Amino acid sequence: MANATNVLANGIEIKGSIKFTNDMVIDGKIEGEIISDKGKVTIGENAQVDGDVQAGEVKLFGKVKGTITSERCELKTNSKLDGDIKTKMLSMEEGAVLSGRTEIGG
Repeated sequence: MANATNVLANGIEIKGSIKFTNDMVIDGKIEGEIISDKGKVTIGENAQVDGDVQAGEVKLFGKVKGTITSERCELKTNSKLDGDIKTKMLSMEEGAVLSGRTEIGG
């Protein structure tokens, strides 16, 4: 199962840190850190994350309250980030909400 995608479905709640290597789709509720060195995390439109997110690539459709650190970050329409972003590349669609500071490049 090389390059397997991990899925945390809507209705699942986790308190604690999540560490993964490949790709992960989160559509549930997380209270804690999400950590991956090079992996890609997609935070679905039903997802609520209360904690920092650190991954190679982050696509945000839902809500995050915490800091996002990534190589590439995409804030999709109707997403909401209450926190800071530190990324090399940022894409933000119309309708996305960002309440925090951004550090882009480097």
